[in-house]
Amino acid sequence: MAGRITMSEDQLRADPRHGDLVLAKFINCVMRDGKKSVAIRVVYDALDLIQEKLGEETDPDAPKEAIEVFRRAIENLKPYVEVRSKRIGGANYQVPMPVNKRRQQSLAFRWLITSARSESGRPMHRRLAEELWNAARNEGKAMQTREQVHRMAEANKAFAHFA
Repeated sequence: MAGRITMSEDQLRADPRHGDLVLAKFINCVMRDGKKSVAIRVVYDALDLIQEKLGEETDPDAPKEAIEVFRRAIENLKPYVEVRSKRIGGANYQVPMPVNKRRQQSLAFRWLITSARSESGRPMHRRLAEELWNAARNEGKAMQTREQVHRMAEANKAFAHFA
């Protein structure tokens, strides 16, 4: 039967190095043209660079492992509300709506990967490592995207009753 939804969550295997399902999903999102080994190398090299940075870190509150930086970055990037266009009485309104968990994660991944890919001149693993590092500290392009989404929702709060 064509068009059936695959059980991708059930089929997803944890990544080999950390045993983390979220990281495995992220690797799949980084992958282009089915080149999974390239995506794995990019993500693991980025995590290795973060681990080196953590060795130089003097802040006692800083995470000890690169995977913790990854988790913190994704958690910081997840949006809580977004605006959705809704047509009411011949007019389109930008209505703020809460974001469900799966969409939060997919948006965080998308913003992170897009902001890393938008730069040029350096290898992808360096750009990705820098973006993860900045997102874990609530900085960077991906965080600006999230803040912009939240500002839009705040600005259109008057239309929340249409939700």
